[in-house]
Amino acid sequence: MSVGGNHKRRSRSSFVSVRYVPSEEEEERHRQTEAHNLRVSLHQIKNIETILNLVDNFNRHLHLTLMVDRYHSSSQEYYLALSQALRDILAKNWIRTQQFYQMTGGKRVYYLSLEFYIGRYMKNTLINLDINDQMTQAAEALNIKLNDLEELEDDAALGNGGLGRLAACFLDSMATLGISSYGYGLRYQFGIFKQQIIDGWQVEVPDDWLRNPMPWEVRRIQNEIPIHFYGKVIWNQTTNSFQWTNYETVIAEAYDYPVPGYKNNIVNTMRLFSAKADCDFNFKSFNEGEYIQAVMERNKAERITCVLYPNDNIAEGRELRLKQEYFLVAASLHDIVRRFKGEKRWQKPPKKEPKQQSLQVPDRTSHHKSSSHTSVDFKCMPEMVAIQLNDTHPSLAIPELMRLLLDNEHLSWDDAWFITVHCFAYTNHTLMPEAIERWPVPMIEKLLPRHLQIIYEINARHIQNIRERFPADDDRVRRMSIIEEGPVQLINMAYLSIICSHTVNGVAQIHSKLLRESMFKDFYELTPDKFQNKTNGVTFRRWLALCNPDLFSLLVECIGEQFVQNDYQSLRSFRRYASDKSILSRIQQIKIKNKLRLARMLEDEYHIEINVQSIFDIQIKRIHEYKRALLCLLHAITLYNRLKKDSRENKQQTFVPRTIIIGGKAAPGYAIAKKIIKLINDVASVINNDSDIGNRLKLLFVKNYRVTAAEYIIPAADLSEQISLAGTEASGTGNMKFMLNGALTIGTLDGANIEMREECGSENMYTFGFTVEEVQQRRQRGYNPYDNLQNEELRLAIDQIRDGYFSPDDRTRFHDIIDTLLRNGDHWMVLGDYQAYITKQDEIAKDFLQPHSWYSKCIHNIGAAAKFSSDRTIEEYAKDIWKCALHKDGLPDNIKEESSNNKQG
Repeated sequence: MSVGGNHKRRSRSSFVSVRYVPSEEEEERHRQTEAHNLRVSLHQIKNIETILNLVDNFNRHLHLTLMVDRYHSSSQEYYLALSQALRDILAKNWIRTQQFYQMTGGKRVYYLSLEFYIGRYMKNTLINLDINDQMTQAAEALNIKLNDLEELEDDAALGNGGLGRLAACFLDSMATLGISSYGYGLRYQFGIFKQQIIDGWQVEVPDDWLRNPMPWEVRRIQNEIPIHFYGKVIWNQTTNSFQWTNYETVIAEAYDYPVPGYKNNIVNTMRLFSAKADCDFNFKSFNEGEYIQAVMERNKAERITCVLYPNDNIAEGRELRLKQEYFLVAASLHDIVRRFKGEKRWQKPPKKEPKQQSLQVPDRTSHHKSSSHTSVDFKCMPEMVAIQLNDTHPSLAIPELMRLLLDNEHLSWDDAWFITVHCFAYTNHTLMPEAIERWPVPMIEKLLPRHLQIIYEINARHIQNIRERFPADDDRVRRMSIIEEGPVQLINMAYLSIICSHTVNGVAQIHSKLLRESMFKDFYELTPDKFQNKTNGVTFRRWLALCNPDLFSLLVECIGEQFVQNDYQSLRSFRRYASDKSILSRIQQIKIKNKLRLARMLEDEYHIEINVQSIFDIQIKRIHEYKRALLCLLHAITLYNRLKKDSRENKQQTFVPRTIIIGGKAAPGYAIAKKIIKLINDVASVINNDSDIGNRLKLLFVKNYRVTAAEYIIPAADLSEQISLAGTEASGTGNMKFMLNGALTIGTLDGANIEMREECGSENMYTFGFTVEEVQQRRQRGYNPYDNLQNEELRLAIDQIRDGYFSPDDRTRFHDIIDTLLRNGDHWMVLGDYQAYITKQDEIAKDFLQPHSWYSKCIHNIGAAAKFSSDRTIEEYAKDIWKCALHKDGLPDNIKEESSNNKQG
């Protein structure tokens, strides 16, 4: 028996029925009714964006919501009252936006991501609502410093790195472009850990970002969703379908967060789910005196959304991680299907529905009922629903949707398959095979037995398709099977995502090319039309208007504001000022001001004197070997040794001062990455306390790197380090943020660096190192890291690390790092790229001494950042993948105007 319900497999959909389509009169009548009913409740809401009303609203919330008076209130209560006043403004447009989407009835986009690294809310909201000046003046009228209150807000700890930050940028762009969309994620209680540095070592402590009230979230108590785990699957003779029984249930609570677009009155939604136990107590256990055990079971259920696993942690053996992934997709799919079924325009009128208009002609080989028990025309679902999988973490959404359509809606396999494939699209974010999620079959079987059946059936049909296309190619079948054979069978989630999606995209041109030519070559040969590229982008609102207001103001003065609203391409025109001396001078002044701001913050935190005339040379990203912080560190050691040599020989060599800043978190279980952090701090301790060096060279590891820290660091950077080994970084987005803020890039030809160089010109970017092809060639002919030790400066640096020069208290401390570089083959070719890197850094130092030329390059980079707007990326997704509408004009400024426009229309 086929687990999908068919004995015979078929390659095409069984949809042959006449589809119900509302008449134009019905559609117009429905729209007018909805418009009237939904708008009337907002007519009496006054505009509350004026300074006076902001003050009144602040006082109202302070007194009536928080129940305190002005003279006995804490700063935290001021922050909450001001946030509530701001949320009132959001609320009106939030409601209007949902009304607008419901009335227009277009396709909805659902972005599923296990991470949304959104940072702080208040400042970003003020920027996007265009009321930053009004709120600042209102705060002054209340004798409050707005900046001080903003500093009280915790970063929403819902992400770890680029994946989660990209998702946050995408939500911002979807709102700004007016795309009807939802972001679905998890409301982690602790999120990613806080990183402390104790004696140079990373120490992880919980980031309890929800310890204070979260004024931006709205709990949707009506949207509690039961999520099932474990149990068994039986065949139900009554319904002729499979039935999942004897499961354990956890409840998903929905929390909505507003996502405002930029100056367009649109407020989209990010919906996060939190886990809670199915009931307050297990009364059977309670009655038997097992009260403690009952409470412990409740805590076990709620652990699902307790903490975010760092990306680099090995998840294959962690059942809780798998639970998190299924919990997210099950809650999201329930919500998506519920919303689709609630759309009246896609429901068939029961009284007028002729029998021949049933959902489908029964599949003769199907064990399911001959028709659906619902009046909803599911054939319309791909026209109304687009689901984007942000990497493989939410890929269980595929068998989950199949299960809902097969078991709950009683569709045939072919119908359910047609709907599923045409709803889903998959974004890949990695070029490293070891980073692809693979789940043990026994774990899936234990936790999600019905889903394993469906995955097996998908794989069986997939293999049959391969055999038909490539007869007698058993090795291809083995390579492409979703089920990987071995001591323990593994399910390759990337393969599942490719097979069951209508579109697969990489996130940079070279990344997408390598996916087609290497990692997913077999799948590309099977279905070449599926594969696309969508180069990543960043939102100009947060990463320019918010974090670098002086540069933003200069750009608006020179080229207007359209580049940050609905014409990102206009930023290119800023390049015409690359020879304008007055603009070059102002760019330099802005950079110095941002460096002073960062220097003051670092001096207060780390008690280290920063030379603001030095090159601010910065690498901030997750600490992973392939990102090669070690290469940056070897350069710092080389500069230190040069200065020491000059000091010993009493030479007065020209040396361009440099401040090297490294920041990022290592996954708790990633031992070598944590050792690299310790090495950076030990080297920094030696350099920064050497009187021979003074303020000519400083090395600093910034602890607890996060979105808010990036907002200080990126605008101050002179040099952006994007030095991963070619062929390892899918795209990167930090590189784009630095470029936008006028930093120059030193980078390998990897990820989006290649496209950045194409945009700004090779003369305005410092590239070095092996290309992808050269890396492959060296691996093939045998790369020997010892060959690189012929370089005297490199050999000295390696000897110092190995012999304990930087760790006199434990001279063997870093032997394992040396082993990775020498004995274990230097997999990431740190030593192989060293000389090219040092040569390029020397060139940078000389160029920095020519400010006119340097800041001219900065202007070319700022203008070239136009391509790397997340608005451009999302427009491409909307056009090429989601096939959905944009509403760039947003909503009118007031209800009456909106009502008038609709009457005229």
